Amino acid sequence: MSYDEKQVADSTISSNVVNDQDYANEILVDPEERESLHRGLSARQISMIALGGAVGTGLIIGSGTALVRGGPLGIFLGYAFVGLVCYLVMVALGEMSAYLPHKKGFPGYATRFVDPAFGFALGWNYLLKYLIVTPNNVNAAGVVIQYWTQKVHIAIWMVIFIALIFFINLLGIRVFGELEFWFSSIKVISLIGLLLMGIIIDLGGNPKHDRIGFRYWDHPYGPMGEYLQNQVHNGHLAIFLGFWSTLTNALFAYIGTELIGVTVGEAQAPRKNIPIAIRRTFFRILVFYVGGVFVIGLVVPSTDNMLFVANKSKPGAAASPFVVATTLVGIKVLNHIINAAILLFVLSAANSDLYIGTRTLYGLAIQGQAPRIFARVNRMGVPYVSLFLCTLFCGLVFLNVSSSSSKVFGWFVNLVSTFGAITWMCICYTHIRFMKALKVQGLSRDALPYKAPCQPWGSWFALVATGIITLFKGFDTFIPFTDDTFVTSYIGLPAFVLFYVGYKVYYRTSQIPSDKVDLVTGKREIDEEEERFNQEQEARGPRSRWQKFWESL
Repeated sequence: MSYDEKQVADSTISSNVVNDQDYANEILVDPEERESLHRGLSARQISMIALGGAVGTGLIIGSGTALVRGGPLGIFLGYAFVGLVCYLVMVALGEMSAYLPHKKGFPGYATRFVDPAFGFALGWNYLLKYLIVTPNNVNAAGVVIQYWTQKVHIAIWMVIFIALIFFINLLGIRVFGELEFWFSSIKVISLIGLLLMGIIIDLGGNPKHDRIGFRYWDHPYGPMGEYLQNQVHNGHLAIFLGFWSTLTNALFAYIGTELIGVTVGEAQAPRKNIPIAIRRTFFRILVFYVGGVFVIGLVVPSTDNMLFVANKSKPGAAASPFVVATTLVGIKVLNHIINAAILLFVLSAANSDLYIGTRTLYGLAIQGQAPRIFARVNRMGVPYVSLFLCTLFCGLVFLNVSSSSSKVFGWFVNLVSTFGAITWMCICYTHIRFMKALKVQGLSRDALPYKAPCQPWGSWFALVATGIITLFKGFDTFIPFTDDTFVTSYIGLPAFVLFYVGYKVYYRTSQIPSDKVDLVTGKREIDEEEERFNQEQEARGPRSRWQKFWESL
């Protein structure tokens, strides 16, 4: 059944929705395009932006920490498990986004389907994440540059990188989307090259002609690592703690894939393109992340001192397991090429992070949950006031001047993984409420543009699993107790509660009953907008084979 035929179900929903101004009002309707974001992102750009935002420091640099603590098998299992959780979160988000691709991001779904206080807390939590993760990637770029030279002060590099991503974001969604498509394409090619390089090195195609095989999966290198052995004095417990630490690291690495829920507001034909992007993004990340850590575990011993652990690492991309692999087998030139690729990785991630932070603040503003000034856009549809504020927060990166790069990286990882985990849990709970509202109001999920698999148990599993990982992610801050690590590991939880309770008390909101959840307001305008786009595409005539191939990328 086509989506046009399925739209008849709207009448069923409308008859069940209570006409209550508390739940259905003009805030739920997106502003006109000339006064808001422009739908200028094609399917290929959306898919690549989602991939580009997700593949960054977590895999390229941070995976070294997970390898040391969890061993080659531990990191593989950890990334595979969190990859499954990531998939369940993505399909849940995809179902809501395809049905109602509005310009408020998933905090808008939380406001509409759960409670305005819940949407407010989620939106500001997600904004805090991107106010932190953008300077985190700029920080990583500075670390990578120092691999080549330390003669130029790191603060100068920071200013250059911040200015670069600011001007790219200021150019408008079409320019940003095309640039990010090519940046991410290079990242994909580079990752494929790194995976092939690792396999070739493992099979003996290296200057030493040493066939490594699964050597580093055997004692004393693996298969499992031991973490905090000197503190717990128990080998089995140390192995378990090593595995558990890989879950936290993998969570940080995968966080970012949900940004597809923010791009729906600027996507062309979102009901068609968003589900496609979600499917493609998951399989690409599954191959690159799970496949990437598997290859890393083959060619780098988990006991190697060159890996990035706390503040013991050497500056630069020498901390990356991929560069360590080339160094161990005596490849002298390739490490500089990898270093250049890693620099592109983190700058591309910083670029997309600034984009998402800007759109999240814009979404809060048009819902009345942030000052209205942040909803202002220029003629290219760029929320420039939001962009200025998010760029100012990049100044956090200058903490590098007083603390080591690796220590600052560790702080940022803790903060970002907590904010990101809360976001995943909120998406899952919002999806659970969305499904309940559909059921109560008599709409079958089979009538939706995209139906998420494994539901409702998938969202419940992802919610519980992410919650457990989040609750115990900072276990090592107690062995022994470390105040700065403890604060950065858990401050996101009370911050979310403060946002939620503060808004609820001030505005006296309550959870929206399932029969009063508004599933209609604003949907007609989106339907009409998409219909106009589809008519414009049909008017352009049939596509050539090259055009079809280009658009399918």
